[in-house]
Amino acid sequence: MLKQGLYQKLLQKLSPQQIQLMKLLQVPTASLEQRIKEELEGNPALEEGQDMSGIEDSYQASTDESEHSEDTPYEDNENFEKTEEEISLSDYLNDDDDPYYKTYANNSSADDEHHEVPITQGTTFHEHLITQFSFNEVSEKDRIIAQTLIGNIDDDGYLRRDLDSLCDDLAFSQGVNTTREEVDRILNMVQDLEPAGVGARDLRECLLLQLKKTDNGEKTVKMAIRILEDFFEEFTKKHYDKIQKRLSLEDEELRDSVNEILHLNPKPGNAYSSVTRNMQSITPDFILDLNEGDLHLSLNAKNAPQLRVSPKYAEMLESYGKSKNKENKDAALFVKQKLDSAKWFIDAIKQRQETLMGVMTAILEYQYEYFKEGDETKLRPMILKDIADRVGLDISTVSRVANSKYIQTHFGTKLLKNFFSESLSTDSGEEVSTREVKKILKDQIDAESKKKPLTDDRLTEILREKGYNIARRTVAKYREQMDIPVARLRKEL
Repeated sequence: MLKQGLYQKLLQKLSPQQIQLMKLLQVPTASLEQRIKEELEGNPALEEGQDMSGIEDSYQASTDESEHSEDTPYEDNENFEKTEEEISLSDYLNDDDDPYYKTYANNSSADDEHHEVPITQGTTFHEHLITQFSFNEVSEKDRIIAQTLIGNIDDDGYLRRDLDSLCDDLAFSQGVNTTREEVDRILNMVQDLEPAGVGARDLRECLLLQLKKTDNGEKTVKMAIRILEDFFEEFTKKHYDKIQKRLSLEDEELRDSVNEILHLNPKPGNAYSSVTRNMQSITPDFILDLNEGDLHLSLNAKNAPQLRVSPKYAEMLESYGKSKNKENKDAALFVKQKLDSAKWFIDAIKQRQETLMGVMTAILEYQYEYFKEGDETKLRPMILKDIADRVGLDISTVSRVANSKYIQTHFGTKLLKNFFSESLSTDSGEEVSTREVKKILKDQIDAESKKKPLTDDRLTEILREKGYNIARRTVAKYREQMDIPVARLRKEL
């Protein structure tokens, strides 16, 4: 049954300005350029260049006059006031476009060095394979099969699809009726192309293709081929003692054969550069310089673009505000919306700069010893709440700043969120960072004898001898987080 009634509710809503600031905070420097370009294209009231004195005052004065002047024809217009309250930045925020934009910043000089990355051109990996295959004298049908096979080879050089599925693809998409035997015959021709190992369906086949191409009759190569053919599982698990016993090999013979396999390329496709495969470049959001023992923190120049409210639009609003013609009502509303949006965006950019610098300064002060020396053992335990309490911001805001942001230091470019870590107690009761423990673990593993690697139990004993109260399962967890295999898989001959 429907029933009407009056109810009081307490709601918390974010204003358009707050929403825009939250979005800008989590955007890294590399994406900020694109975001500014989008706003410039969508809002004609926003321009590049330094703020001109008097523009904002003129805009504010014209706004006040249009709202409070007795001469304005919109003073008693309720619809006009309602439209002002409904101004939303969502009309000007569009995340679908992906343009490129280069901004100017007021914290750079003509003396600054600018390094440009050269653009390389060349043939793709698949074009390289097709060019090689074109030298074979084959029928048109075989050529279509070969092109289909090459098109299904991934960037690592592997053919991941089974031959039966490729036969179906050829029948439905190319109108070529073929058999698995025909496709297998053409695949053998593709596998003869360079680089060696291309067109393999698994790692074992890839390594065998490379060895058979380099087979010069030497005993070492022949033994390596036999190890892969008959003892591949034992080889992957590094059960060298079983291989040695089954093949009756001496230590030196086994070592030479295994080294022959280890020098092969498990991803032959990576031997050739591809213009379609681009490396992700990292643009630091902060720059930390060490000058005569003092640390100097600055924002990347791209974080401080020169933006201003268009003086033409400010003058346009002022002229509309003085006009008594009601036909200019829609035009005045449009201009005011664009000016509000431009001013909000500029304020959000400035507030973004202040928030970024405030959070990074707090992190720098908290981890001062680490940033000065670059030694990970100097990292103090730090969580988001520690920084949030220092700067007086919410934890979610600090999280947005730390996410996907990088700082360029004298010891490398680091991700901000890596500075945050939990704590671990020592025998003396001191709180240390888990990153410090991971650093000690990595140093111990790097220095171990590869003929007899340190087990997790032994690593736990070493850490306890150093005063760190840690369990074996925790050591195993930290080792896995650093992508370090177990002792058996680290063993070398």
